[in-house]
Amino acid sequence: MNRFAIKTLALLFGSAAVAVMSQCATAAPEQYYVKVAQLPAEATLDERVDIASRTVPTANQLAWQDLELTAFLHFGINTFTDREWGDGKEDPALFNPTELDAEQWVKTLKDAGFKLVILTAKHHDGFCLWPTQTTDHSVASSPWKDGKGDVVKELRDACDKYGMKLGIYLSPWDRNSPKYGDSEAYNDQFVAQLTELLTNYGKIDEVWFDGACGEGPNGKKQEYDWNRFRQVMEQLQPEAVLAITGDDVRWVGNEGGVGRETEWSVTPLMPSIFPESASYNDSLGINAMAKNIGDREMLAKAKEVRWWPSEVDVSIRPGWFYHDSQQPKSLAKMADIYLSSVGRNSVLLLNIPPDRRGLIADADVARLKEFRKWVDDNFSNDLVASADSATMSAALNPQSKINTVVLSEDISKGQRVEKFVVEALTDGAWKPVTEGTTIGKKRILVMDDDIVADSLRVNIVSTRNTPHVRPVKAYYVIMPDNLAARETEFDVIGKSTVDGSALVCDAGSDTKIAGFIYSPAKDEKPIFKYVAETSNDGAKWQRVQTVGEFGNIFNNPIPQRVVFSSPVNARWIRIVSTDDEPKASGKLEILKVK
Repeated sequence: MNRFAIKTLALLFGSAAVAVMSQCATAAPEQYYVKVAQLPAEATLDERVDIASRTVPTANQLAWQDLELTAFLHFGINTFTDREWGDGKEDPALFNPTELDAEQWVKTLKDAGFKLVILTAKHHDGFCLWPTQTTDHSVASSPWKDGKGDVVKELRDACDKYGMKLGIYLSPWDRNSPKYGDSEAYNDQFVAQLTELLTNYGKIDEVWFDGACGEGPNGKKQEYDWNRFRQVMEQLQPEAVLAITGDDVRWVGNEGGVGRETEWSVTPLMPSIFPESASYNDSLGINAMAKNIGDREMLAKAKEVRWWPSEVDVSIRPGWFYHDSQQPKSLAKMADIYLSSVGRNSVLLLNIPPDRRGLIADADVARLKEFRKWVDDNFSNDLVASADSATMSAALNPQSKINTVVLSEDISKGQRVEKFVVEALTDGAWKPVTEGTTIGKKRILVMDDDIVADSLRVNIVSTRNTPHVRPVKAYYVIMPDNLAARETEFDVIGKSTVDGSALVCDAGSDTKIAGFIYSPAKDEKPIFKYVAETSNDGAKWQRVQTVGEFGNIFNNPIPQRVVFSSPVNARWIRIVSTDDEPKASGKLEILKVK
């Protein structure tokens, strides 16, 4: 045991960290800190790095990271109103799927390689997909199955049949509950809902608490009792992980399907479940969307680190809920997402929204089949003939052409590699072919060029303590053709200007306007609520029916594509901010019918 570990052992045993001893017979025992480790104020940088290197996941976190592919099912009242965020005023009679088949959902996902599925049991609109005792705003008040249906139960049964793990999304923000804003009363209601879901539907492997809230500065103020929510989960489902506002699974920081090039599972970032998190994270200059969440400079200022691995959530379609006007992402985009999530030390959470029938749409099923085939075709044939973990080298099959290397650390012993270079033996000489920073659970590196090589070796340039790198793997990966899935049905035209609280776009002449694209401005508050209007003369404006809000734009400030129910003949289009403090920013473009 090193000098500093002995010096601080008493401190560390008294903290939130749980110390365990490795039983390696051939080396001095290493002390590990499960999930959380304190960094004493007097610790040097080297001592802090040493502690971070020996911070490891819980058994639940380790099992979750092994999943790699998980699925989201955004389904609910929004499916039937063509919205992303409902307002809680929807009539439950709107919910009436005609062919709901949870077995189709699960079998489709299982065949595509997914290991766990998470259902939006209650989204921000407050509509519950199970017959809860806490509110009438649920399937019990819908015509579906004469009010006797239970979507959660049907999904549970399908998961049991096909061997799929089940997770539950329960939105803390509730736009329907009259108790929301009366903190104690609403927390009681939320705990009752959580208790129902974690008691009546078998084993739950992931609980997802969304951090989104669009109440605004003048909206209802609700103080969530996160600690109580966590205790309920730990008591009723001790093997589940708590995601996003929880401290088991971390939101990657975007909804574009991209993990960081440098993605640490060990981070000083404090989860929002803890009351002091905002002030503490501000003191470090860090947040969930920060590019840097765990380098040495960050460790120098931190008082603790935790194992908090990344989950990359992204939808197969532009929206999270099903909309007839949208199509699934291309196979090329899906492949990019896989490489940028699973291939960057993260678990992929891919949303596949069932349609109004209650089925995964045919186009989505087809794309998932293509995706599974692409993964299998490209990552089933490891071209390494033999590998030596001790030297981090590998002999390839004779005359192997490769363009992809897969690296992995034994994360049960922590995440340690900070920088590495991969070299290939070609024409009798070692040459660098790719490089990176962190490895973690899995790192997939696609080279710029194909190579023919005899051997590979990994040179660790920088590491936190002795690295535990698993045998290197090598593949020849063929990327799909980069053709968008029906994303070329419109031309994008027009010049955007700001006019008070409105963004205005001029097509130059009368045209068939199919919709618009709103792109938020970097480092400026985006438009959230709006009305869309068109004009032929720039003076008289006619309102066009749209959803009227840009969903989760604060957490995911990406271009918003809105397609009208039918094209409008006009020259100008504008979106007028109806936010509490209306201000126009960003860029507006016209979708023109070809």
